[in-house]
Amino acid sequence: MAVFSLFTITFNHSHSYTPLNFFTSLQNFSGDLLSNLKAKGSINRICCRKIRVVSSHSNPKILKRNRKSRYGQPVSPYDSEEDDDDDSGGDVDDGDDEFTDDEFADIKISEADRQRLKMQNSTEMKQGSRRHLERGGGASSLNSGQNFEKRQQKLGIKNGKDILKKRESGISYNTSRQSASIGSLGDSREKEAESYSKNRFSRLLEELNLDERWFPLLDYLSTFGLKEPHFIQIYERHMPSLQINVDSAEERLGYLLSVGVKHRDIRKIILRQPQILGYTVENNLKSHVAFLGSLGIPESRIGQIITATPSLFSYSIDNSLRPTVKYLLEEIGIEKDDLSKVVQLSPQILVQRIDNTWNSRYNFLTKELGAPRESIVKMVTKHPQLLHYSIEDGLLPRINFLRSIGMCNSDMLKVLTSLTQVFSLSLEGNLKPKYMYLINELRNEVHSLTKYPTYLSLSLDQRIRPRHKFLVSLKKAPKGPFPLSSLVPTDESFCQQWAGTSLDKYLDFRKRLLLKEFAKKYERQ
Repeated sequence: MAVFSLFTITFNHSHSYTPLNFFTSLQNFSGDLLSNLKAKGSINRICCRKIRVVSSHSNPKILKRNRKSRYGQPVSPYDSEEDDDDDSGGDVDDGDDEFTDDEFADIKISEADRQRLKMQNSTEMKQGSRRHLERGGGASSLNSGQNFEKRQQKLGIKNGKDILKKRESGISYNTSRQSASIGSLGDSREKEAESYSKNRFSRLLEELNLDERWFPLLDYLSTFGLKEPHFIQIYERHMPSLQINVDSAEERLGYLLSVGVKHRDIRKIILRQPQILGYTVENNLKSHVAFLGSLGIPESRIGQIITATPSLFSYSIDNSLRPTVKYLLEEIGIEKDDLSKVVQLSPQILVQRIDNTWNSRYNFLTKELGAPRESIVKMVTKHPQLLHYSIEDGLLPRINFLRSIGMCNSDMLKVLTSLTQVFSLSLEGNLKPKYMYLINELRNEVHSLTKYPTYLSLSLDQRIRPRHKFLVSLKKAPKGPFPLSSLVPTDESFCQQWAGTSLDKYLDFRKRLLLKEFAKKYERQ
């Protein structure tokens, strides 16, 4: 009994045909054809081998030399792998065995079967062309529409929704992979940051019992200029400050910046008062800022006061700050209208034991100068730092100096009441050189200081000497004592009233004089 094998035929994508084109429908009608052949006895036996029709690539005459892609770009005339994938033909079995036309020489078909095959082939080609056009010029199919639909059903692809689902699943998979990749990248960066922080603060790890959980806070504080030596200082002063959550630290320092503290001053504040990192915004910082506002301090000055006295936040408003303000007003006698000015000039006055400092200095000035209470109150109002100066190292040496140059107590009281900051001036670098210039160059008497005490606050190099020398160069300096009143007004007023020349001419003279004086000092060194 003859044994027949199924024929598996591979077709190219071209609509050109070889002399064997009548076999193009063998895949669909193989059963009928073989039955007819067997019934007619035309073939005794066909070897069970796979038959493969020669591809059109073997014929150079049918190559499409002007092929273009769907985007209009020229492509190779040979079919690509994409074209093979787009082929919607039947199942293809690429066998290893290849046949030539000679292998079909013994196969003979009746004229009736031949005509029948031609009619079937023509009908299928028309249906295939119509479906080809309906698909918008997709890959050509040489199979009938019925067989194509059967294959779709067999593969479970009933409509485009299945394809869309597959594509969506692919997109979802790719998205999840990208998300996983991004997450992996984030983890990698976090590890790199941890490694960087560990290397950066290696000294702290060695010298201190430092937990790596503190690294985020240290990194944040470093943005304000804090370095390893500063962290060691903070650790020694108040170790819990370095255990604050970084988010809490950002909130607290951010609030300080919002009320006027400058970014460059945060480092100074933390070094002086590391506990400030632990003060909450709602329960501490805001209430103290509101207290300063209640004293009449403008918002533009709040940041400067905090920078000067960050320890302010460690004092209770009700138990410490308000009692101090009450003492300034009621016991010392500071006018309420002057309170804001006093606090702005010396914020430390709010955190000082004001009763002790006031009593000791009041008693000293009363004894040394015979100063009445009103004069001392004026001194404190104009220069509240007076309450911070040491009596032995600050107040007494300057009083002795004024006494040594011939001033009596009443003259000293006039000068100190009008210009209390004399207590803050250096003896050797300021008071003595100005006194010598007053006597030797300006030909003035010491009692002139009682009328113009401002002279002691002016710069010798920037104001006193340049104006004196400029008037001398113009021959407008009066004979005898030089008028100290010419040193008080602004540069512009001085040029108009005393020099009678332009401001630029004076400024140029002062510049050349300063360079000359600097050269002299450099030669002496």
